[in-house]
Amino acid sequence: MGHSSPDQAAVVITGCSTGIGAACARELARRGFRVFAGVRSESDFRRLAAEGSAGLVPLRLDVTKGDQIEAAARQVEQSLGSARLAGLVNNAGTVVAGPLELLPIGELRRQWEVNVIGQVAVTQAFLPILRRSGGRIVNMGSFNGRIAPPYMGPYAASKFALEAISDCLRTELRHWNIHVALIEPGSIATPIWEKTLAAADALRSAIRPEALALYEADVEAMRAASRLMAQAALPVATVVRAVVHALTARRPKCRYPIGLQTRLLFRAIKWVPDPLWDRIVQRWLRLPRHRP
Repeated sequence: MGHSSPDQAAVVITGCSTGIGAACARELARRGFRVFAGVRSESDFRRLAAEGSAGLVPLRLDVTKGDQIEAAARQVEQSLGSARLAGLVNNAGTVVAGPLELLPIGELRRQWEVNVIGQVAVTQAFLPILRRSGGRIVNMGSFNGRIAPPYMGPYAASKFALEAISDCLRTELRHWNIHVALIEPGSIATPIWEKTLAAADALRSAIRPEALALYEADVEAMRAASRLMAQAALPVATVVRAVVHALTARRPKCRYPIGLQTRLLFRAIKWVPDPLWDRIVQRWLRLPRHRP
């Protein structure tokens, strides 16, 4: 399948401090794109600037702050000159996990502010530039956008929402030939696993012990399952290849499920009745059948 040339084109990527975002930024810069790499913290901004990587431009961009989003869009537009904005990669995201009964509502709002509302806000800000350039949008979803494991409700709900948003954008932007692709990774070897476990520990410490005891056995089983999934995680390069294809292929896909296990699970969930699926998930995660 043929691919287009960068032709001094630019790409904006959010969430480039570590993991998938950082890997995508470096690979696209290596391929000749000018990459505006969005990061939240001043320390990450200085670290990227100190790298001195050709084609890599650090960009202060917290997707939950409207003023930073507007300033980033202005900076990119002014910096482009005659170059075109070939794509926007909405990669920034966070994971909130835990029993829905015990979850502080503020944490649920934070999950949606980052993973859903922030994605829409950034897309709105950059769409005028993308429209003029004939650029593309790549949204970083998850296999949890179609499969919701227990205790991952906040994160899965946000990724389900991003599926819907991507579907709507794909049709709404058809008049300007702005292609919208959704990447659906399974378990990927990134620092998000350590961050998720650390966040879960912080949440546990904020919950009354008698309330936490209601779910203790399940939570411990989920922690063990998370460690096993982290050990079997696919390399970040598998996601980077999908992002590059979505941005450069003459015939990009609408969805990019990453990993054989992800593709098999997507097929299975269409045909397996919900009660049976629940039992499969419980066995897969080794959740106790009855509360001790």
